Amino acid sequence: MTEGKMNPKIDEYLSHVKQWYSESEKLRSILLDCGLTEELKWGKPCYTFDGKNIVIIQGFKAYLALLFFKGSLVQDPHHILVKTGENTIVGRQIRFTSLADVEKLQEIIPQYINDAIEVEKRGETVQKQAPKEIPIPPEFQEKLDEDATLKEAFFSLTPGRQRGYIRHFAEPKQSKTKIARIEKYIPKILSGKGLMDYK
Repeated sequence: MTEGKMNPKIDEYLSHVKQWYSESEKLRSILLDCGLTEELKWGKPCYTFDGKNIVIIQGFKAYLALLFFKGSLVQDPHHILVKTGENTIVGRQIRFTSLADVEKLQEIIPQYINDAIEVEKRGETVQKQAPKEIPIPPEFQEKLDEDATLKEAFFSLTPGRQRGYIRHFAEPKQSKTKIARIEKYIPKILSGKGLMDYK
């Protein structure tokens, strides 16, 4: 693989780094050896391939992280990738607390980088998680049970339109407000239209 090009903006950035300086420098040389392009993005050293973000170096109080933008799609045979937060879907970090940590993984990191590049070359993306299902409010369920035509019309709508109505009907706290809302939209449902369909 061709060696990446050093970016003077990163030299400038590193000249101000007090914590994790030697660890950042070591990571930088590993990443440049992988042929990545070095850029300064979000105020941090970011490494790209063909204009696509691959990894970014992030310094925190307790550790230095190498964040893989599509880490959830990268193979992790050594079990070193960490979810950045409970609700994180895509990003994964490798965390270091010393220069020895970085040196210990210097042969392994390029494997992960190569895999991340392959993910980009294949154009892989992470599937968005399905929106959380909101249960049908009892007030609306009652109307559906009472009126077979309304029930048929509602369940003939696309899932997205059904969700739109359910969300809209579930919003008010008071039951009478919910019922008023439902009554207002029954004609629209019967005409096969979604909440946002105005034609």
